[in-house]
Amino acid sequence: MRPDDAVRPDDPELAARAAELVRDAVLGDLARRVVAECGADVGLVGVPEPLPGSRPGSEGMVLRHWAGTRADLLHDVPVPAGLGLGGRALAERAPTWVPDYRAATTISHHYDAAVAAEDLYAMLTVPLMDGGTVHGVVYASLRTVVPFGDVRIAAVGKLAAAATLALAGAAAWNRTMPRPDAPVRPLTPREHEVLRWAATGRTNPEIAARLGLTRNTVTGYLKAAMHKLGVRNRTELALAARESGLLG
Repeated sequence: MRPDDAVRPDDPELAARAAELVRDAVLGDLARRVVAECGADVGLVGVPEPLPGSRPGSEGMVLRHWAGTRADLLHDVPVPAGLGLGGRALAERAPTWVPDYRAATTISHHYDAAVAAEDLYAMLTVPLMDGGTVHGVVYASLRTVVPFGDVRIAAVGKLAAAATLALAGAAAWNRTMPRPDAPVRPLTPREHEVLRWAATGRTNPEIAARLGLTRNTVTGYLKAAMHKLGVRNRTELALAARESGLLG
């Protein structure tokens, strides 16, 4: 292989992977900087993802990045829109905060055990908004009961804005990369149906049971859909389906 063959900047697969690396680096750094620069004891970042068992079209995120945690109960936690303080920020597209999470009456308390395990009280959540797109939600939490002042809220907001700018730039760059030609053959109704359930996080056995198919048949439909859409795994399949409007 020649040296110039190793990296092809016009390769759409390479662009997608690069955008993913940028996203992970930016969001991981955001969690750390919330602790280092904003006086928080714990920084968390939720990443929008389809949640297992969720209805098609419903919003949710998973806590994928963290800094300052003592336990792992807040690691990789799924958060549907509307639940907890971060789910509320995701649903309302606006910053939310409480001086004492455990005593708050304006939020659901689905995550009290995990919050108590970290000994957290005051909490601020800020969505990373780029127009109508949410790239994530950042949490700044303290192990004391204290109102969030304008200075701390502004500091977290500035970090969130900077992270959003970086993520929006990576996403825009990825969208400008050349894409494979559209599939010649459209998905069959059954392939489309199986794809829609797979995009919600259902496993092959769950899809098979729901549609009255065998697991091998479901696997065959998903492989056919992947081939037609030019992707290699379920994550890429869900993304390609959304971008092409198949899940609209």
